[in-house]
Amino acid sequence: MPNQVPKTRWGGIADGRFRPGKFFRIDQYDNVFWLVDPDGGRFLSKGVDTVRFDQDQIYSSTRIPYAEACQRKYGSKSAWQIAVASRLASWGFNTLGSWSDEAVAMAGPSPLAVAPNLDLGMSFAWQKNARNESEPKQDFPDVFDPLFAIHVGRRARERCAARCAEQNVIGWFIDNELRWGPDWHGPDELLTLFLNLPPATPGRAVALNLLRERHRIFEAFNSSWRTSARSWDELGALTHIEPPYPRKPPYERSTPAEDEANRADPRRAAFTADCDAFLALLADRYFGLTTAAIKAADSNHLVLGCRFAYPPPAAVIDAAGRHVDVVSFNCYGPDANGALAAYAVTDKPCLIGEFSFRAADSGLPNTIGAGPVVATQAERAACFSHFVTEALRMRNIVGYHWFEHADQPAEGRFDGENSNFGTVSIDDRVYEELTRAMTSVNAEAEAIHDTAQAAAT
Repeated sequence: MPNQVPKTRWGGIADGRFRPGKFFRIDQYDNVFWLVDPDGGRFLSKGVDTVRFDQDQIYSSTRIPYAEACQRKYGSKSAWQIAVASRLASWGFNTLGSWSDEAVAMAGPSPLAVAPNLDLGMSFAWQKNARNESEPKQDFPDVFDPLFAIHVGRRARERCAARCAEQNVIGWFIDNELRWGPDWHGPDELLTLFLNLPPATPGRAVALNLLRERHRIFEAFNSSWRTSARSWDELGALTHIEPPYPRKPPYERSTPAEDEANRADPRRAAFTADCDAFLALLADRYFGLTTAAIKAADSNHLVLGCRFAYPPPAAVIDAAGRHVDVVSFNCYGPDANGALAAYAVTDKPCLIGEFSFRAADSGLPNTIGAGPVVATQAERAACFSHFVTEALRMRNIVGYHWFEHADQPAEGRFDGENSNFGTVSIDDRVYEELTRAMTSVNAEAEAIHDTAQAAAT
């Protein structure tokens, strides 16, 4: 085609707007954020998660139906890697998302970028929980524990340092879908979660000290918190503290309603202010320590944030914006506009780590899993087109990763999910309507995002 726009080997638009460099980086053109690939191409990360031969073992079983089907179809894992790399490229994808087999990245006609997930913070909590099964679990890592900084530094060196010269690494996701307060896990604030940790836990001491510093007089504190304690010492001896004013999760919370409730009850206002102050302290320490650990191990690649499950309170967003290179989030709504607007206050680019739509005509139960269920594959394809096109019109988007490559087993995977999230069925049959839509939108993505400049000025 005589008017075809030249592209780099990474699939970026080679129009001379940006200079080449050794690694992926962030830049702006006409107030619009872009990734820039190592060859200077204007790049959007178009990815698919969980691209792997051994995807989704059936819960309480050793069977992996997708691997069984692909072994029959391709004869070997290496043959599958070559086929799937070419197929993803033909659909216009240029990135392997989280939890993918990175051998696929170099198996096709052109390299695919990668964006690995480090589980940097939560791996500390998992290890603590495994060693102390009889004690309250850390639902969020104790970032105030001196061992946390040691852990994230060591893990970053183990995972990132040896790969600091790899050009196809866009950057590193720190964690995935951390808990930032009341959500589907339970009603607790992070402050009450930390107050209920074992007595010797460093984070518990920080939480208690914060309350003493904010209130000074115990009776003033307890008029809001309404604990059974009669002094600071007795408070420190309590084994469980209930949040006196349960708040809705951030994704259900209304700022005007919160303001009105706090005006009506100053004691509630004092409680929520305590929770927000602790959250700000914790978030700044989490993002500060994890980002510093990654940068110390690998200064060449981007820190891609922690894949927020929902827009958290403002203090968390502010902390992320101070430290990470890219704010990442997962979004299972009809569009990502609200989330992109919420994160725009950071003036940092955003990458969607997961989004998806499921269809009832797939024959899968679709009873466990996030996001809308539509009637047909045609509707599913239309939902993809709408979601991505709307996101691309926002100046701060630099990538979107579909969840996921293959469908989940009808019997349920490790967490019970049994949904039609795939670009292919569990027997590796391509969903033609969906992938046609993906191919079309991916081809036009850079041109659509270029129009975001009009909205940004």
